Amino acid sequence: MREAKISRKTKETDIELTLCLDGGEVSVDTGIGFFDHMLTALFFYAGFGAVLKVRGDLEVDGHHTVEDTGIAIGQAIKAAYGDKKGIVRFAHKYVPMDEALCFTALDFSGREFHVFNAPMPQEIIGEYDSCLTEEFMRALAFNAGITLHQRCEYGSNAHHITEALFKSMGLAMKEALRVEGNAVVSTKGVLV
Repeated sequence: MREAKISRKTKETDIELTLCLDGGEVSVDTGIGFFDHMLTALFFYAGFGAVLKVRGDLEVDGHHTVEDTGIAIGQAIKAAYGDKKGIVRFAHKYVPMDEALCFTALDFSGREFHVFNAPMPQEIIGEYDSCLTEEFMRALAFNAGITLHQRCEYGSNAHHITEALFKSMGLAMKEALRVEGNAVVSTKGVLV
C-alpha cells in the first residue's frame, strides 16, 4: 500500500494526517465546514483514504489552517508515491458544477509549479474565504512536487467554482497516480 503519516505542529496549526493513495476511510476535521466538504470531495474523487485532523488558529482566520493543510497533504502524497515507478504521471480533467466549468491539468514530475486562473465572484463561502482555494492548491502542489494548472472556464458561484476545482484535481490525481507497469515515465529515465 502506498501510505504516509504526517504530523505537523507549528505555533499556528497542529495537523495529524494518515493518507493512503490506494483507498480507505475518509474522515476530515479542520474546524472549517466548507473546507472539510472540499477535502472530503478531493479524497473521494482521488480514490484516497485519509484521516485528517487539524487544529488551527481560527480565531485569527482560516488562512494558516488551509495553507498548512495543503502543505501536509502535499508532503503525504509525495511520501506515499515514493520513487514514482509505474505511475501514469500526467492527467487532466474537467468538472462541471451547475453553471461553473473548471479544469485541472497536472504532472507528478517532481518540479513544483502552480498556475491558477479562477476568479471567485464571492469573497466568502460559509466561514471559508474563497481566496484560500489558491493558497491551498499552491501549498499542496509545491509540497507534493506537482506541476499544477487550474482554471475556471466560466462560473458565477464561488461555491460551485471551488468545488469543481477540488473535484477536478481529485479526478486528475486518481488518473496520474494510477500504476501501469514498473518504469519511470520520463524520456530522461528519472523524475526529479
